[in-house]
Amino acid sequence: MFYRENGQFKTSYRADQQIFPIAQDRWAVLAIIAFAFVGVPLLADEYLFRAIFIPFLILALAAIGVNVLVGYCGQISLGSGAFMAVGAYMAYNAFVRIEGMPLIVALLIGGFFATIVGIFFGIPSLRVKGLYLAVATLAAQFFCDWMFLRIGWFTHNTASGSVSVSNLQVLGWRIDTPHEKYLFCLGFVVVFALLTKNLVRSAIGREWMAIRDMDVAASVIGIRPMYAKLSAFAVSSFIIGVAGGLWGFVHLGSWEPAAFSIDRSFQLLFMVIIGGMGSVMGSFFGAAFIVVLPIFLNQFLPWAGSLVGISISTAAVSHTEFMIFGALIVWFLIVEPHGLARLWSIGKQKLRLWPFPH
Repeated sequence: MFYRENGQFKTSYRADQQIFPIAQDRWAVLAIIAFAFVGVPLLADEYLFRAIFIPFLILALAAIGVNVLVGYCGQISLGSGAFMAVGAYMAYNAFVRIEGMPLIVALLIGGFFATIVGIFFGIPSLRVKGLYLAVATLAAQFFCDWMFLRIGWFTHNTASGSVSVSNLQVLGWRIDTPHEKYLFCLGFVVVFALLTKNLVRSAIGREWMAIRDMDVAASVIGIRPMYAKLSAFAVSSFIIGVAGGLWGFVHLGSWEPAAFSIDRSFQLLFMVIIGGMGSVMGSFFGAAFIVVLPIFLNQFLPWAGSLVGISISTAAVSHTEFMIFGALIVWFLIVEPHGLARLWSIGKQKLRLWPFPH
């Protein structure tokens, strides 16, 4: 009864096309954002910031970028880790080599170079698709791994091959504590999520979805496949590149190319599959699931084993985590291809009709 749009009349086309046309949705989103900015810093401790909230925000941002390409445009990519690495290393070089470079500008520069790399490796999408495109984007992963490991310029010629950043600040605001890092990442995620939500509802977003549903029919009605596919690669790579910069600068502080290996690419793809393809909300669901599940298993499995007198090692917990991920991906692909976001949408629809039969 409380989740209905009864009496909410739209008097203009602009009002009818709002991101959240139902007032309850708008108030709920505003309440969640307000709680994230005000409530979480007051209630969470340092461990929660470092282990859960900061990785969740950055991976959710990267998953949004992957969702633009995979979920909305239908182009399979296994090079997301490479685009994150490009964003991190180019942001690092801009930050270190240019005196007085602002932190936010450096992160955006990293996203810009990730866009260039994404467009270059997105060119095969004009000719191939499906598994063949996945293999083509996989080449970006291996190429970037080799490049950042072997070419010393990217790592500022450090002997160990790892890089580190310090003295992060924005307009005099020092970003040192986990609480400050969380707020900094949260600002990026809120802005990019709203921009992406608007973008996928625009003309270019509709072109992406037309290409995803049937590219031949889309080209027949006047949509240019080259422009649509490469623009999806560009936007996706930019968001992923910014997320890579945040992952290196804010979460890790010091990193090497192994931090953006192919495992990261698969992890982001799993987030989109589990959370929901073609859904910004699904990116948050998938990131939360991927971040929280390993922590839960690390606590639950040893406890459950102790109840029955079985000692479970750390390696067994890690293997169990991979098996659960694999089983969940197969289950979602078969039972609910649209992921957790679809289940959330079904629940909202049932609330709109409750208590009447449907």
